[in-house]
Amino acid sequence: MLLPLLLFIGTLGLSFWASARVKSVYRKYSQEPSLTGLTGALAAARVLQDEGVDGVTIEPCEGELTDHYDPAHRRLVLSANNYHGTSVAALAVAAHEAGHAIQHARAYAPLHLRMAAVGATQIASQLVMWLPLIGMFTGFVNTHTGIVLMAVGWGVIMLFNLVTLPVEFDASARAKVALRNSGILAAMHEEDGVNRVLKAAAWTYVAAFITSLAYFLWHLLPLILGRREE
Repeated sequence: MLLPLLLFIGTLGLSFWASARVKSVYRKYSQEPSLTGLTGALAAARVLQDEGVDGVTIEPCEGELTDHYDPAHRRLVLSANNYHGTSVAALAVAAHEAGHAIQHARAYAPLHLRMAAVGATQIASQLVMWLPLIGMFTGFVNTHTGIVLMAVGWGVIMLFNLVTLPVEFDASARAKVALRNSGILAAMHEEDGVNRVLKAAAWTYVAAFITSLAYFLWHLLPLILGRREE
């Protein structure tokens, strides 16, 4: 009973730390205005234009750090603070999402692999959420079958998170180069701020991968060790 509790506390703590870290760094650089005075929306538009990517709409949305790129509708969605904001953080986030649009336009393989895996990952997420409760209260699923299904579910989630890592790292790398080449960053301290914001954001994806890997191995190892004992 102690090991599952330690696993839960450890992965939960890692996730909370990564989330708190990105919010702290983001809020710090949200208070630092960019020297060019460009909004995140304008910066993203310039990055896309400089990279020869057209047909992508840039839209605002509610919430904090709700920014994302929607490949199905070719929409770059920025939270209101980043869409209208002129801070270093707004430039970093906007350029990062523009990096995903550039990946899409360039047919970046890991992005397309992640897009193809979304459906299976959503099913796997529901499986690992509800299967323990179903097994606990109904007894409908025996222990061995339940462990196999949980291992498969967490395996799918882990692979999705693994593919997400190069997608996010590459988008950040494209963002840094694009901001530098376009002249949007006017000083070294702005470039340093962008690097810190994007580095902090990357830890959330690393934490998600480590968490899913830990739960995958937790359910897989008993199956492997059980077979060896047989």
